[in-house]
Amino acid sequence: MGERNISGEQNTPQPARRLAAVVVPLLGLIAVIAGVVVAWSNLETNVGWFAYAPLSNEVFVGDNGSFVSKGTQLGLAVAGVGLLVLAFWAGLAIGRRGSHPER
Repeated sequence: MGERNISGEQNTPQPARRLAAVVVPLLGLIAVIAGVVVAWSNLETNVGWFAYAPLSNEVFVGDNGSFVSKGTQLGLAVAGVGLLVLAFWAGLAIGRRGSHPER
């Protein structure tokens, strides 16, 4: 028991902590869903192939050597950030739960 606890009284979390416990995983889940939607909507099914053409007088400029479009890369990055937020929140929640001296 702490200094301010009366026998049988339990500490209730502060409203800001309760709000953060709801908002952080919700934002992480929204980021994951938005990233998956953006990545899924930007999928390109046709792959462009090129060959050596010495007489065409055109310079080939590739898209950074990637078969994935920029929109798909952005969507996957946003989904990855959302997953990192969810993993951080889960680790923090598990750590708080295990740090009580009464247990």
